[in-house]
Amino acid sequence: MLITDYSQRPKTFEIDFLDNNNAIEIKWRDATTDGDHITKEHTRVKCIQSHGFKPIRVMFYYPQRTQAKNIQETLKTIYAGVNGDYYAGDEAWEFIKSYSCYDLKAILTTIADKRTPEDES
Repeated sequence: MLITDYSQRPKTFEIDFLDNNNAIEIKWRDATTDGDHITKEHTRVKCIQSHGFKPIRVMFYYPQRTQAKNIQETLKTIYAGVNGDYYAGDEAWEFIKSYSCYDLKAILTTIADKRTPEDES
């Protein structure tokens, strides 16, 4: 957990996965559409960077609504502005595969296929 020097919001936050200097945030999806979300994320990313870590955002499913997509584009720009990385959709699945050598999407698909009976029509 880091304490931000930039503002009072968020005062503290957690890093999902810290690997050497890579501070990786993993999200299934993020459909938040308020401006406060951008402010908090910008503060968090700048704080991570100021502590010598590289902020990396991995979001598996990209939002569908236009406003949410616009916010994600803003977040992508924020990450680029601090030499961080932003991966969403297929890029996120590929990042995890190359970073960990595990094809998480294939693993989850196999599990889902085993749990979902095929249509026998």
